[in-house]
Amino acid sequence: MLKNRIFAFCALLPFVFSGCMSKKSGAAVYEFAEVRRGTLERTVSSAGTINPVSTVKVLPRMSGKVEKINVDFNDTVRKGDILAELNTDMLRLQREQQLAQVIKSRANHELQRINHEAQQTLADKKLISDYELKNSQTNLDIQAADLAAAEANLRVIETEINQYAFITSPIDGIVLERNINVGDTVVDSSSNNSTSIFTLAENLQEMQIEAGVGELDVTSIHKGQAVRFTLESLPGRSFAGVVETLRMVPVVSNNVVSYTVIINVENQDGSLLPGMTCAVDFIVERSENILTVPNAALRYQPTGLGEGEIADIVFNSGLEGMDEEQRKDALEERSRAEAQSQAVSRQGVNAAPATGLAGLITGGGPGMQGMGRPPGGGRGAEAGQSGPAERQPAAMKNLWYINGEGKLNVIRVWTGISNGVNTEIISTEDIEGKQIILREKI
Repeated sequence: MLKNRIFAFCALLPFVFSGCMSKKSGAAVYEFAEVRRGTLERTVSSAGTINPVSTVKVLPRMSGKVEKINVDFNDTVRKGDILAELNTDMLRLQREQQLAQVIKSRANHELQRINHEAQQTLADKKLISDYELKNSQTNLDIQAADLAAAEANLRVIETEINQYAFITSPIDGIVLERNINVGDTVVDSSSNNSTSIFTLAENLQEMQIEAGVGELDVTSIHKGQAVRFTLESLPGRSFAGVVETLRMVPVVSNNVVSYTVIINVENQDGSLLPGMTCAVDFIVERSENILTVPNAALRYQPTGLGEGEIADIVFNSGLEGMDEEQRKDALEERSRAEAQSQAVSRQGVNAAPATGLAGLITGGGPGMQGMGRPPGGGRGAEAGQSGPAERQPAAMKNLWYINGEGKLNVIRVWTGISNGVNTEIISTEDIEGKQIILREKI
């Protein structure tokens, strides 16, 4: 009956668990996982906002009332297109007044010119003094300046009527915002009260994401780094991007320091809209076609075995694959380490040296020479990997399993990158598909 219950329990376990085993009634029940081949990524997660790469705010160059609006939201415009027109009735009246002023100034200047020529003739005949001649010249210069000022004021009014009253697009782009309506009064850009009346985006087929990355993760970000992001508004779709730049100016909010990262993304189908929020994953490291196991399997330690028993099993596992001379050296070194550990214990020292039993369990003890680095000096030379040129040193871990005799045994493996759920492993043995212990239930 107990065996039937155990098998029934096995059928209810998730797919990752391949089975259970019970040694005796009341003993541990194991949950197993399978060593599988796959792809792992180490990422830095963040959140960001999608915006156009370049936007332009259009401000009026003169004050006036809006008489006509030629574009609306999302309209495509070309450089020089008229976006809106301002009323010019008052400007046209001012132009007539200024034109009269120009005519008057021109007449005064002409009259003074004639008077100066007459004064010059009298001065040549020594009939007037030099002072009177210079005074005439000065008056002529004043009249010339008045005429030039009047003509310049006329040109200003004509420019406002013919150019500034027509608000034009400075770029080829798309209208993102329209902040005016017919009848509104706008203020020229030189005033402090002036605000933008249109916002234009140069191109919506190329967008950028502004994402905040915390100071603990920012060292993993670099230009050209691959990025993957998703949007809640488009479930089931994943988009790609590339890091363009990391802004060095820190952003401090509630004593938390972060940095803004700019990511370039393509938007050929127009599915990405300005202002959308997205979940961003910066791909720090990626390994393909590698062996992986659940992290829980690497943390597992048999509860029914003592420290010495675990050390013996781990040590014997390290002896596999050694020749006779290497085994002899490992056994001798272990004997010396055990003797040293016993001597230290008799002297009442609490901390045992790293070459004792604890060292054996962690892979740093005797008999583990040659186990300090993965085969070939790297982490999975056969795996297709991308990421930083320099990787963190691999760590050694234990994978426990049930051998052919129904007893606990261990495999020593090197660990690589982890995504928080699964971890890359490298072994000198062919263990793909092997059933390893994930955890046990009492």
